[in-house]
Amino acid sequence: MLSTALLGVLLSLLILLTISGNVLVCLAVCASRRLRCLTNCFIVSLAVTDLLLGLLVLPFSALLALTDEWPLGPIFCNFYISMDVMLCTASILTLLTISVDRYLAVTMPLRYSSMVLPWRVIVAMVSVWTVSLAVSFLPIQMGWNTVNGTVQNSGPEAAKNSCRFELNRPYVLTDSLLTFYLPLMAMCWTYLQILRIARAQAKRILSARPACVTTYNCRNRPSTSTTLVSNVTAVALREHKATVTLAVVIGAFVVCWLPYFILFTVLGIMQHPDPHTVPAYSIVLWLGYANSALNPILYGALNRDFRSAYARLLSCKSPIYNGCRSRHPSPTVTAAREHLSEVTLLCGHTPSTCRAGLAEQDFMLQEMSSRTTTTTTTNIQFVNGTAATDVNGNERSC
Repeated sequence: MLSTALLGVLLSLLILLTISGNVLVCLAVCASRRLRCLTNCFIVSLAVTDLLLGLLVLPFSALLALTDEWPLGPIFCNFYISMDVMLCTASILTLLTISVDRYLAVTMPLRYSSMVLPWRVIVAMVSVWTVSLAVSFLPIQMGWNTVNGTVQNSGPEAAKNSCRFELNRPYVLTDSLLTFYLPLMAMCWTYLQILRIARAQAKRILSARPACVTTYNCRNRPSTSTTLVSNVTAVALREHKATVTLAVVIGAFVVCWLPYFILFTVLGIMQHPDPHTVPAYSIVLWLGYANSALNPILYGALNRDFRSAYARLLSCKSPIYNGCRSRHPSPTVTAAREHLSEVTLLCGHTPSTCRAGLAEQDFMLQEMSSRTTTTTTTNIQFVNGTAATDVNGNERSC
């Protein structure tokens, strides 16, 4: 009884952390201006998925883990299992769309703003939830996952007060391949490409910065090139930080859910009648559930804007911060922080003067590059090329 009580407390804390953490993520994105951007819709979708998991799945999974009985009937049991499969699939496909979004942002910065449009984001999110609904409710309600082809937990041969998730080979191989292994391979490939491009960009920026600064210092020119290269470096670091943050989120998802899908595949090939009777099944299942509570913590640990939004939400009674206006710094300090601090998870908001300032720097740099030697011109053209990306990127961000 003591071990059961401790397990109940632990599972209750995990459920409470999952619900409160993902509610906090949704409120942070809605209430913080720096977090309100188009591509953060995917983060909200992932948070909503984890929130629904905490509300509709985890309490009943805890009931099964603690009592090993199901008093709610076979119809609700099949609904609970279908919701579990659907939300897990939605999380995987949402992470896949996030990785594709990052891939487009890094590999096609000039075309990104014209490709990632609001209606396309909506279509992607609707597609994710439609596919998740189709691969979860349809097979389970039609009996495609059972060995004998009947709907699980129904019929005279079904055991009373039990909630079984039956598996057969075709269902397990199809479901795991299409909803986990193939998306996982696609995510790994996109992030390997992003990492390769990010390293190349970092090397080019670091190799170009000393040459530009030395040339203009020796000629006693204005420090426009230094400022421009600093802006280019800041933009590159911004993209890299966003990519690293999302890579950590995906990595945590893989670590939490990969053991479950390996065991799920093995039990399906064996056509096990009830995976819940396997002791390791409950352990790896709750390890996967823990990922839903881990995501909000990762956002706060890796991104300053989420940390600031969390702090304001937790210290104020209203998400619009009516009672905290007196704590805000002066407009000058706020503008400086917006320009120098970390950017959001997927989008970089900059002050409204970013377009004019960067355009002026690019024009001045082009004028100075026409008066320099051939070697210097080569270096400046490289910076101009990067600055053009910077201008377009910041126009997209603004």
